[in-house]
This record gives sequence, C-alpha cells and structure tokens, in this order.
Amino acid sequence: MNSGIDSNKGMMKGKTKWKVFLEVVSTLQAVSTFLFLGVASTLLMFYLMFTSLWPIPTLYFVWQVVDWHTPERGGRKTTFLRNWRAWDHLRDFFPIKLVKTAELNPDKNYIVGIHPHGIMSLGAFTCFSTESCGFKELFPGLRSTLLVLAGLFRLPLFREYAMFLGILPVSKKSLTHLLTNRGKGNAVLILVGGAAESLFSGPGVNTLVMRQRKGFVRVALEFGADLVPAYAFGENELFKQVVFSEGSFRRRLQELFKKIMGFAPCLFVGEHMGILPYRIPITTVVGSPISVPKHIKATEEEVDHFHKLYMEALSKLFHEHKVSCGLSANHELRII
Repeated sequence: MNSGIDSNKGMMKGKTKWKVFLEVVSTLQAVSTFLFLGVASTLLMFYLMFTSLWPIPTLYFVWQVVDWHTPERGGRKTTFLRNWRAWDHLRDFFPIKLVKTAELNPDKNYIVGIHPHGIMSLGAFTCFSTESCGFKELFPGLRSTLLVLAGLFRLPLFREYAMFLGILPVSKKSLTHLLTNRGKGNAVLILVGGAAESLFSGPGVNTLVMRQRKGFVRVALEFGADLVPAYAFGENELFKQVVFSEGSFRRRLQELFKKIMGFAPCLFVGEHMGILPYRIPITTVVGSPISVPKHIKATEEEVDHFHKLYMEALSKLFHEHKVSCGLSANHELRII
C-alpha cells in the first residue's frame, strides 16, 4: 500500500474543500478521543474535587459505583451516537469499507475475531461500533458489539461514551450476557491480538499474536457460538511506529507497562501534527463462519482443534484477499 502525498491527493480528488475539512476534523475527533478522553476526563474529575464544584464529581463517582456492573450487563447503546454524521466523514477519510464473503445466519450467535489490532483499531471501530459502513444492511438480523479492554470502563465519562456506542468490556461476564441474555443474532467482535499485537503494528507488517490466545475459542465452545475470522487490510499502515526488537530493554519496558496497565505504550507518528493517520484505505473482510458445537466443558483437545481451524481459515482469508485489498502477492502472514 502506498502512503505518499500523491496517493493522498488521488483519494481527495473530486472532494470539495469543505468535505476534506469535515473528514479531517472527524478523524481528529476520533483519534483524540482514543488518546486523550480517558485521561482528560479522569484528571478533570479529580481536579473538580478540590474546587467549589466538588459536588459534581462526588455525585458522579457515587453513581459510577452504583452503575459499576452495567458495562458487563449489556451497557446502554444509543442509536443517535452510532448514526452520528461524523462517522461517515471518518469512513470517507481513508476510506473504510466492510466486505462480506459469506452469509451469517441471524438465528445463531457469532464470535468474530478482528485482526490485526493496529495502533487504534480504527477499522474495527468504524465498521462495528458505528452504522457508517452498512453492517446492518450486509448482515441483516445481526447486532454487532465490539469488546475492548475492560479497564477502560473504570474511567469516568469515557465509560459512558463507549457504552453509548455499544462498546463493551472483553470479560467473561460480558460475553456470558451477550451470548445468553440477548438471544440469537449477536455478532461479538474481539480484537484477539490485543495490546501485545499493537507493538508489532507498522507499514508492511502482518504479524498476529494468537497462537496462545485460545480464550475466545473456549467461550465459543461453551456457548455454541460459531467462530468467524475477519481481517482489516490497511489497519497497520495508518501510522509509522518505532518497533523495538524483541528482547531489547525498551521492548521489555513496553511489555512491563502493558502487563501492569493493560495497554501498550506505542511510539507512533502519523501525518499532520503527528496524530492524524495516513489516508490509507482500510478494507475489513469478514470470512466464513466455522461451525462450533456447544460443549460447556470442552477438553483442551477440542479447544486446540477449533483454534487450529480458526487460524487456518484466517490465513486462507488473508491470502485470498490480500492482492485485491492493496497488498502485493508476496506479502506473508506471520502468526506468533
């Protein structure tokens, strides 16, 4: 994939200056929210505690404690925020496209693995937490729910924003609620590689962390949810990252931080101002479902079997679509 100035100009051809401005502002809003909203809202609340406005954060923190388990009980998704016009501009900035390769029966539940994680998972967010990419039209009868780091739901205000978008924590309680209390027609999206995978993100890199990640397969077997692989081509191209060699001191520091805080401190840069991602097309291809039986207490052999099937299906999906999605034929998929 090309990320040069000429490529960007080509994608902006035919767009008015106003349209380009709206795309940039919408993308900056999404990126800034990802990077700063959690920290800013937390600092603001604690600051207000030492001012004459202290009743506001006090009441909020009391309410947050009372409301503590709501994210794991389905949250409170709002149609208004998911249909916000800004998401259409975010989609068009790159642009982002959602591609279906097989039908998904709305009378079943699915656990969809999204790869790669990238720096910010903008493809997964736009396709499955907003209505801008036509998920409902492509998969009628299905409800998409993106699951992310559970620790984010401890952050004041940020948790409300995430829940309004239908984003929920990736925890066993949350998965149990979605796959039992909501009936059928649920597509639960999990970024399998997580924070560890973000450390490998960079242009031309297709490295997935998942050989030892089998929890999503165990959950699929426990609830009889079919597994579906999905690959977001272009996600790793959005930012340039300083990737430290495995085993180096700086890499160990990143991994230690990830172990303590739950997310990895990536050193990355984009275009203008450093935080605006490159205008690289993102194509999220959703693969065919892998039928999974319901085994409440699955054996390790069963887990390994379906985990292997999933990795094979994901690899096949990658190689079948890599050329049409902008990669060269010699690009390989590395799974660690």
